[in-house]
Amino acid sequence: MKSAPWVALVAMGFGGAAVAQDSKALNVEGTALVTEAAAPSHMENVDTIYSGWRFRSGETQALQTDDFDNPAMVFVDQGIDQFGKIDGTEGKACSSCHENIEDFAGLRPQLPRVQDGKLVSMENLVNTCRTERMGAEPWKWSGGQMTAVTALIGLQSRGMPIDVAIDGDAAPFWEKGKELYYTRVGQLDMSCSNCHEDNYGTMIRADHLSQGQINGFPTYRLKNAKLNSTHGRFKGCMKNIRATPFAEGGDEFKALELYLASRGQGLAVESPSVRN
Repeated sequence: MKSAPWVALVAMGFGGAAVAQDSKALNVEGTALVTEAAAPSHMENVDTIYSGWRFRSGETQALQTDDFDNPAMVFVDQGIDQFGKIDGTEGKACSSCHENIEDFAGLRPQLPRVQDGKLVSMENLVNTCRTERMGAEPWKWSGGQMTAVTALIGLQSRGMPIDVAIDGDAAPFWEKGKELYYTRVGQLDMSCSNCHEDNYGTMIRADHLSQGQINGFPTYRLKNAKLNSTHGRFKGCMKNIRATPFAEGGDEFKALELYLASRGQGLAVESPSVRN
């Protein structure tokens, strides 16, 4: 079974970032967040799962421990504005129906989920409200308005454990996501598992590969200084291996999102997190 390779670095006496990366203590605004858990039983090749926060440098980790320092919170503030903004032919805002944003606590850990026979992500729920209840245009899946509002909604569940359903109606979607995770694609002939299961913890492009957990999305990336959606990150990974990306919001990425969420069962929701 695979164990965290940076632990060996600590044992050998290497200091600095390696020690910080093995810290288990992510505490945000007085709330302790679980960053390590036993791998779900369906993961045959991994014993322990780790949040992507555990693979970051101490400086990057520190940004997430204080909402005042977390650059993602600027976008959460924008989400608050969008949540209360009237839009569409019905003269409504999100807040017209959902008066207390805190009522969304518990939603983020359960997504994606099956509704009316279809697998839906948070972005689907937001756009359904916009088009069917507000008479407004749908937002772009990874657009700034969408990521700001999904970060705001996800924040309400911060600290709660990821707990998606993968049986019953969800089973065929989960199986499809698993197939995609292990299928080699692109000119580099690679799968998600080649990096995030076989080689996590190793260095690539001057950074540590993580397990590819999605419990922190949408996440603020220092690389592009904005909030990034889960599907946007999937798209970026596929481009990196020179494969043609699936469509954001499409069936393939939603199935992959469900499978990846299931690989993080028990880790705490960190939305919005900070990553490189």
